[in-house]
Amino acid sequence: MTGKYRTAADRAGRARGGHVEKYMNERGFRILAALDAAASALGAKPASVALAWLMARPGVAAPIASATSVEQLADLISAARLTLSVETIADLDRASD
Repeated sequence: MTGKYRTAADRAGRARGGHVEKYMNERGFRILAALDAAASALGAKPASVALAWLMARPGVAAPIASATSVEQLADLISAARLTLSVETIADLDRASD
């Protein structure tokens, strides 16, 4: 949900690139667009918004995230400080339906 993979070219040569193919569809791109919009409005990264959204969902007890760089770790940490409005959560929920 970070938006790292948006095209087939983005996946080429990546170890995990093949695993995201099933998400590269209308629904996946709709979610990415909603994450991009929320991130832009909040001055945050899509990865931070995605994790904050998962943490705000009542059915999610513990979102699983990983980082392979210090920059990615900073994005994950900032998600814990990010407060999403009811409207933003609703927009993301609608996009994922």
